[in-house]
Amino acid sequence: METLESINEKTRCAYNLAAEKYHNLFHNELNEKEYDRKLLDRFADNFTSGSLICDAGCGPSAHISRYLSDKGLNVIGVDISDRCIEMAKELNPFMQFVREDIANLSFESGSLDGIVSYYSIIHTPKRAISKIIKEFNRTLKSDGYLLIAVKAGCSESTLSELSGIKTEIYFSFFTEYEIREYFANESFKIEFFEKRNPYDFEIKNERIFSIGRKIL
Repeated sequence: METLESINEKTRCAYNLAAEKYHNLFHNELNEKEYDRKLLDRFADNFTSGSLICDAGCGPSAHISRYLSDKGLNVIGVDISDRCIEMAKELNPFMQFVREDIANLSFESGSLDGIVSYYSIIHTPKRAISKIIKEFNRTLKSDGYLLIAVKAGCSESTLSELSGIKTEIYFSFFTEYEIREYFANESFKIEFFEKRNPYDFEIKNERIFSIGRKIL
């Protein structure tokens, strides 16, 4: 069985290669996704201007980070890819970005008010997802909020391309039951849970969105 460290290294290399292409494809996607904007608005309503939010897996555009920052929140973007962090800094010079593994964050325990994980756990094997959710719990304050977005499905495997670029990268798709279990097992009370159909321009998988509040 391939180690998590090896899979994470492939993710880092894949996004280093695909960062520019990924940015070109997705940096303006929120303009066309009213559902996602309303979801992020709902998430943002839980915080004040003094709240500290982590965009876990911000990507090269950091468009989720920027959307929340434009609402007056203090957002730090993290990503495992060196090139993604470089581009995020170049494109958003007024914001803070750090290269990190979301399963091993450098934030102090209980230091974050919120975490948004928008399609960032999808490159991790399901057997290791609980490690990431546990790390989210550790870094969040009591009553902190976690937003997770994933693509719906049952499969997981290594694929041979990312955004049309030939490279190895792991993909996991999740069921509603699995997401609910991840939240429950790490002491998050689910306060919002919904699926939506893909937009016409998206990959043809349903999306699952969940917002949980840390209760322990």
